[in-house]
Amino acid sequence: MYTLLLRLAGPLQSWGADSKFEIRYTENAPTKSGIIGMIAAALGRRRDESLEDLSNLQYGVRIDQPGEVIEDFHTARKDEKTSYITRRYYLSDAVFVVGIESDDPVKLEDIKNALQYPEFPLFLGRRSCPPDPRMVLGIVEKPLEQALKECPLQGRKNASYQPRILLESKNGRAVRRVMDDPVSFNPTKREYRSRLVSSVILPPSEQPESLSTNLKSDSEHDPFAELEGTR
Repeated sequence: MYTLLLRLAGPLQSWGADSKFEIRYTENAPTKSGIIGMIAAALGRRRDESLEDLSNLQYGVRIDQPGEVIEDFHTARKDEKTSYITRRYYLSDAVFVVGIESDDPVKLEDIKNALQYPEFPLFLGRRSCPPDPRMVLGIVEKPLEQALKECPLQGRKNASYQPRILLESKNGRAVRRVMDDPVSFNPTKREYRSRLVSSVILPPSEQPESLSTNLKSDSEHDPFAELEGTR
């Protein structure tokens, strides 16, 4: 098996699974529908095109830096006389590692290249949430769970936090059911299936090394550090 690893980070992310109308919540990790939608956009697929080949890929995510949930009030205008308030929730300063597993390395290579040179703009759940450009970590010849366990930690090191891996459940370890497996993104008839998700916590003895050597603690975090040297 082969696994494509992605690093999802940015100022804001928002991964909705079951929100409707005026209140738009976010899950605490990227949804399968959000990732499949991002890949489809990178490949240049239209909303009414088939997603079957992408939905059949195995998907998992590791929460390296959970971030903080923040709320935004937004005034939406229905017509010239009518407006209403919506509440939208986002994850601020979160970092995830996403794994996409396949037995076909060529297919994963095509997806990797598309994410590096996308046909349509990419975003982390919503159009207002652009991703960090260092998204693609690479393809490894490992099954999904092993790849997620061994990939170096991408967030800031935090001794009080234990990274967690969310996987599609195959062996009864399910902790919840999520309605985020996309069948169609057609605007006139969006359709999703439910899937079972299991959770694996990585204790300190099983955690991989961290790449964040320049940020030793939360108190030393500088959100503008990435801009140094770009001017």
